[in-house]
Amino acid sequence: MRLTIVFLLLSHPLIAQLNFPQAFQNCPFQGSVTIYDYAKQRWLFSDSTDALRNTQPASTFKIINLLIALETKTIRDENSIVKWVGSTDTTLYGYRPEIYKDMSVKEAFEVSAGWVFIELAKKIGKTRYLHYLKRCGYGNLDLSEPGDDFWNFGPFGISPKNQVAFLIKVHEGRLPFSKKNLQILKSVMINERKPNYTLRAKTGWTRVNGQDIGWWVGYVERKDNLYFFATRITKPRAERYPNFGQCRKDITRTILQQLQAIE
Repeated sequence: MRLTIVFLLLSHPLIAQLNFPQAFQNCPFQGSVTIYDYAKQRWLFSDSTDALRNTQPASTFKIINLLIALETKTIRDENSIVKWVGSTDTTLYGYRPEIYKDMSVKEAFEVSAGWVFIELAKKIGKTRYLHYLKRCGYGNLDLSEPGDDFWNFGPFGISPKNQVAFLIKVHEGRLPFSKKNLQILKSVMINERKPNYTLRAKTGWTRVNGQDIGWWVGYVERKDNLYFFATRITKPRAERYPNFGQCRKDITRTILQQLQAIE
């Protein structure tokens, strides 16, 4: 893992105290953390090169997917129920019997039930996806993957910096989605609510080309500031690390704590 930070940012005393290597100390994976300090309009990178590299967004795509499903009226709201389809490819998606049931879109978002969003994708269609992805400036717009699940497999990709830029637009409402639908998304994204801050986020994990790719993207909203983040880590699939999934969050939380964004 290459650890770099934009030189001009080091003049700020708080930023100079950030310890990116500490965040990765117990998580020996390749990857990076990208953060945007909204009040100070400053980008922070643990690896400025990796921050621009595209990979599949995996389940973080559920953020924009939910908005598109709402805006196209594919679903009425987050409480719309999707009927269990009866089977799923456990080789691709693992064996998760707890999600094999009729499920609301809200629950599917929270537990990352991929089959639900694949069913929505079949109804939305790639023509409408491309329309909204272009308007949102989301990803590389390559939807040539034959399957419906183009956010997990195939050439479609997005960089950590692009993830953060999109989340900033979500916060500011600068997207082709209604205020109502943006508010639904913001409500569904809440992971943690404390007296001093609210944390909204989504995980992602896919397996392509012999690699595990893990994401955690979102933002912390405080009364005086917002901190947007995208953490992505990778490892060879052949290497077994039971803490890989948790590390996505642990790495991010360490940096956010250093920034005093969360407790």
